[in-house]
Amino acid sequence: MTTIIQKLQRLLPFRLLLIVALSVVGLLQFLLMMGNIQGQNYNVKLFQVSPETIRAVKTVEDTEQTKLDKQAAADSVEPVYTYSEEVGKNQASVVRSIYNYALDAKEIEATSDSAKAAKAQQKKQLEALKKSLDSKELNVELSDEDLAVLLAATKSELEDGRDSVVEKVTSVLQQPVREADVAEKRESIGNAIRLTYSFPTDLMNVSIRIARSAMVANELLDEDATEQKRQQAIESIDPTRILQGQIIVQEGEVIDRDVYHQLEVTGMLATHQSLKPYVGLALLIIIQMLFFYMIFNNAKNMKIEHKIRNLLIVSIIYVLSIGFMELLGIVDREFDLLLGFLFPAALAPMMIRMLVGERIAVLVTMMLGISAGVIFQEGYSTVMQMEIALYMILSGISSLYFVRNMQKRSKVLQTSFGVAIVNSLFIAFYLLMTQSSYTAKELLFYLVAAIVSALLSGALTIGTLPFIETVFGILSSLRLIELSSPNHPLLKKILMEAPGTYHHSIMVANLAEAACEAVGADGLLARVGCYYHDIGKTKRPGFFVENQTNGLNPHDHLPPEKSRDIIIAHAADGVRILEKHKMPKEIVDIARQHHGTTAVKFFYYKAKQQDPTVKESDYRYAGPKPQTKEIAIITVADSVEAAVRSMKDPTPEKIKNLVHAIAQDKLQDGQFDECDLTIQELHTIEQVFCETLNGTFHSRIEYPEPNE
Repeated sequence: MTTIIQKLQRLLPFRLLLIVALSVVGLLQFLLMMGNIQGQNYNVKLFQVSPETIRAVKTVEDTEQTKLDKQAAADSVEPVYTYSEEVGKNQASVVRSIYNYALDAKEIEATSDSAKAAKAQQKKQLEALKKSLDSKELNVELSDEDLAVLLAATKSELEDGRDSVVEKVTSVLQQPVREADVAEKRESIGNAIRLTYSFPTDLMNVSIRIARSAMVANELLDEDATEQKRQQAIESIDPTRILQGQIIVQEGEVIDRDVYHQLEVTGMLATHQSLKPYVGLALLIIIQMLFFYMIFNNAKNMKIEHKIRNLLIVSIIYVLSIGFMELLGIVDREFDLLLGFLFPAALAPMMIRMLVGERIAVLVTMMLGISAGVIFQEGYSTVMQMEIALYMILSGISSLYFVRNMQKRSKVLQTSFGVAIVNSLFIAFYLLMTQSSYTAKELLFYLVAAIVSALLSGALTIGTLPFIETVFGILSSLRLIELSSPNHPLLKKILMEAPGTYHHSIMVANLAEAACEAVGADGLLARVGCYYHDIGKTKRPGFFVENQTNGLNPHDHLPPEKSRDIIIAHAADGVRILEKHKMPKEIVDIARQHHGTTAVKFFYYKAKQQDPTVKESDYRYAGPKPQTKEIAIITVADSVEAAVRSMKDPTPEKIKNLVHAIAQDKLQDGQFDECDLTIQELHTIEQVFCETLNGTFHSRIEYPEPNE
């Protein structure tokens, strides 16, 4: 898998690789989940007898029926009419003015000195009358003959006619008259005048014509009020819904047009599949993949190869979890109980937490919970099964909390009991909130499901973690903690065969861990790596000064080149021992690189005294130089600890000068050329080393002898 990761790193930029990987994951998720959004469909036809009772699987609005209902409500609204008393008064006034004009003309005739002048004055008066009638809203035209009739009538006849017609017009228009009633009112008022009064025939006809013209509608249509009332009627109509669980058609009933329409609206006809659910699922998956993109793309302080490795791990676990849920979802449809509660919801979160990190584990927990809600939806869940979604999320989040302080892989199963308690409490919430009656068998199932889900999560985590760590070459924090146990066989080997080296390794580990944490490196990896970095010395422990007793040094009797070979060989010997015991690559690299290509100066100078032509390169370690910040820090810590331990009367000033000298010597020798350690970080490391060593080699109080 490491080779594959390296090939991917060379083949594509990480951002492009991220887009491709998430596209593949999203496509696989869509293909796995598309069967969960198709719903239940029926291959039935119009006017066919229904083979079974069909219920609506979701609540939907019948927009067409709603539209028809609203239109019917609007059409049923009676028009709003407004009665105006002023109309009757105005019409009576107009009628009165017609007769008054004629009476005025009669007065002119009576008071005029000459007939000619009277005629002229009457003509002028009649023209004014015509102009007045044209300005009034009367549907009547008085001809010259009609005006002549009015002028020919006597004053008493005109007054009687005026009073009679005004009375009738006022009487009729005191009651509401709509436009549709005007013709009937005109006919009735004419008959009433003819039957009630006895005018001369010509005057009777003119009076009836005037009365009829005065008949107009006084109760008019109020369009604004009518429209407002229609809108109120429309708004009072609730949308027509086909409710979830509603029986659309009983078994044996004929599927008429209404039933067929309801099946069509709910999307339950096999011949009327809608693309909307597929588009909705695609949008959900796109949102999920965008979250994954953002969290991976924003992981700045991480090597590209580690990003690729984490991306592959998360993608595989995520897709496998979706597939596992899909299989359980298929079985779940055959039972009345929610089998989704059996799913090991804490499995993926715990694995990703221990293999990749907590942030991405939280995101995966949320995304799997949402996906589970869609996969396990059943019966009358319109979009997702919310209780399953919440169950998955709470179970996963609780597992992340319980696994945080775990020190050993064997403790994973114990943390599962905490998850089981959370699962049980949530299921109790679910059962109580549904307010349904459950049998003892059903209650027992849900309780067992909560416990099995948690224990299965722990068991599968324990079983699959080593496999994934091996395939991807991962050194997890949990694995490092296990390797740091004093009971580990290799650490026991160092303690028993090279106790001085064991103590030296512990001291170097303290220095390296503190320095790594100060510069943002992996302190735990540095500590554990230090425990094993000198394991090669167990092959010839007596040839290393920390393991020598009684002042006997076998190098005193060996030529410098032989001593050189023995000292340099401990790095290669350590690599072979670690690889034989299948130790992680990071630990092996520390053993291989912790001396870099430094020279064994003591034996080089000793050899140079014997032969001035000796080359320094012949007395250097094979390397390679430190490739990571952690190994570079261990390189300095290894030399510093050995040098300070050999000092006589160490003081803070001496320690500071010695630490600085060793660090600068490594820097000038080019030992940090192949790692990302900066000068500023090197100064920070020196400061941390001094603080730690001062605490270890502090001055002690001299106690008096007992006999003093």
